[in-house]
Amino acid sequence: MTFQYQETDWFLAQVKPNCVNIANINLTRQGFQTFIPRVEETRKRNGKFVNTIMPLFPGYIFVTFNIANSLWRTINSTHGITRLVSFGNIPATLPKDLVSDLMQRCDTNAKLLPSGTLRNGDRVTLTKGPFANFVGKVENITPERRVWVLIELMGRKIRVVIEKDILQTINE
Repeated sequence: MTFQYQETDWFLAQVKPNCVNIANINLTRQGFQTFIPRVEETRKRNGKFVNTIMPLFPGYIFVTFNIANSLWRTINSTHGITRLVSFGNIPATLPKDLVSDLMQRCDTNAKLLPSGTLRNGDRVTLTKGPFANFVGKVENITPERRVWVLIELMGRKIRVVIEKDILQTINE
């Protein structure tokens, strides 16, 4: 995903509850560029596990603009937006590398891609399926992208085979 920068900075806007899509549409209509990183989560609904795509930072949206040339005050009155995150009367600028690094870790739909390479002994979190949010330890990795993971379930260690795509490395 490539974005073109024109002497602009990234800012953070607080979104009203359940209005992230409305805020995104309205900001885009006004000519502001936005970024909403998303992550796929597994949740249990009606006794079944369902994969849903949720914002990585619920309640916030990244907005870029030139603070000197832009009518940034209109963001605060945009439908779906509560306010720009500010210190005093001036919006707080985000570090340039923060948003660009985050964009590089996302696909073209702004969905966060699984983190780096796995090695034996790595601690991981399962991101999808019936074991979503379980923490385990990588025991073995096969060439077919299958990973043997040890997870603790009811006081016992259980060995399960999992697709590499649904694992996220835990940084310690």
